Amino acid sequence: MRIEHIGIATESIEKSLGFWRDALGLELVHTEEVAEQKVRVAMLPLGEPRIELLEATSDDSPIAKFLQKRGAGVHHIAVRVDDIHATLERLKAQGARLIDESPRRGADDCLIAFVHPATAGGVLLELVQHEDDTE
Repeated sequence: MRIEHIGIATESIEKSLGFWRDALGLELVHTEEVAEQKVRVAMLPLGEPRIELLEATSDDSPIAKFLQKRGAGVHHIAVRVDDIHATLERLKAQGARLIDESPRRGADDCLIAFVHPATAGGVLLELVQHEDDTE
């Protein structure tokens, strides 16, 4: 396992790029809208892990709700796993509280699943499996 990305909720990706891209010099390598999650994402590599800027595309999206409750800032930490199904099964067997009991499609067409912050010491944890990883 390794850190895949750190998700940062923002009111505006464009405004946030003023810091992450322009001031820090990170390269914006990918943007996309994930309609199912009602979010637009921008990926900026920071070494091997990436910064993932998250902007709501709807007032009822999870990111919009997060921003209303907590304001802009770190939303989640994503960990890359080789086998998301086995990881979810292991977590379930150990009594972890899961937001997603089965993986779904996320940005970059990866399989993703979220682990509830109550299980991970107050941190929303995203599990990520890339298409080219072993399933």
